[in-house]
Amino acid sequence: MRRRDFFPALAVPAALPTDAIFQKDPERYWLQLRKEQFYLPETRAFMNNGSLGVVPRPVMQAVQGYMENAAALTIPEYEYPRWGYETLDAHRAEAAEYLGCRKEDLAFTHNATEALSTIAAGIDLKPGDEVLSTNQEHTSGRAGWLLKQARYGTTFREVAMPLPPPSPDALAEALLKEIGPKTKVLFFSGILSSSGIVMPIRKICDAARARGIVTVVDGAHVNGQIPIRIDEMGCDYYAGSPHKWMFAPAGCGILWGRPEMLERLWPSIVTGGWDSKDDHAARFMKVGTNNRAIFEGMIAGIRFGKAIGWPRVYERIHALARDMRTRAAALPYVKLLTPDQDALYGSLVAIELEKKLADAFMAECERRKIWIVRGLRIRIAAHVHTRPRDTEAFFDALAVSAKKVGA
Repeated sequence: MRRRDFFPALAVPAALPTDAIFQKDPERYWLQLRKEQFYLPETRAFMNNGSLGVVPRPVMQAVQGYMENAAALTIPEYEYPRWGYETLDAHRAEAAEYLGCRKEDLAFTHNATEALSTIAAGIDLKPGDEVLSTNQEHTSGRAGWLLKQARYGTTFREVAMPLPPPSPDALAEALLKEIGPKTKVLFFSGILSSSGIVMPIRKICDAARARGIVTVVDGAHVNGQIPIRIDEMGCDYYAGSPHKWMFAPAGCGILWGRPEMLERLWPSIVTGGWDSKDDHAARFMKVGTNNRAIFEGMIAGIRFGKAIGWPRVYERIHALARDMRTRAAALPYVKLLTPDQDALYGSLVAIELEKKLADAFMAECERRKIWIVRGLRIRIAAHVHTRPRDTEAFFDALAVSAKKVGA
């Protein structure tokens, strides 16, 4: 049996659809991109990029190809096929160019949770010092601060966010007005996980810095969903999840810090060189032997987006979200959490349903093979592989479910 017979799904993908196709028929372009560049079957409507993105073929090939070359030792002579001791300068430089920051200030982690935990554990706080946050944070983002509270006597306090918010200023004001004399850290998501609302990052961070407060931004949903540069956010620390919107495989994350703040941050997992501050952010990558192939995949994902054109990606996914928001707004049995201002959302639209309707809708989605996050609060998360028929299927399933329960 030939080797390729073992891995029929990993055939070399076709070239991207041409610009000529896009100019003449954009929908044909996106349908062809999905068919030729992703593994998604025709029967699957995947609308949960907010949890875990779909890996395109070039990314999978980059991961597999590196692992095969490592197993055969056909990588450059004397170069270990790993990370965990190595600083991966070339990889960080390419990632930094896309993310909008300096390579020296960027470290790779396994995910945003690990990066946020490293930040929470590494900041020196005293008993009674307060970390101020929103009531819309992901459990993984909150956990590091709750651990610090339980172990060291610090305080973690959450502020209610207006949903939907009337304006970006209302979001900033809701958080900033709660700053008190014991507040030492302000922690919030750049895009709120449960609602997809884009926070006014720079305004919040500038106001906090003026009061001597450290800012930590959970950017798990930011990169790949909206165009933004890390070095223009104004925050002190930042964590990201490339596996959601950047076409990257699961198992990679980013940690960024302002140079003077990285100097003050204690690492949590250490090996030789952990205290080598000449390595800057890379000292937080010295965690022991790990799988470098994942980061070959992450770089392949960045290149995949670049080949399509990141501005084209952002325009497409926001247009899909805008259409879904408009459709959801017309339904009397839906509570819409996404505001109508374009600046306040990217490609995540959030709705709430009554429990009876939510249960019926989950069952209908399962029957139709529509993949969404489960619960009363539902995020509709589109990406470039999302088809108009996927949106149609989602809202048809919702209408059928509403009829069944008399909503």
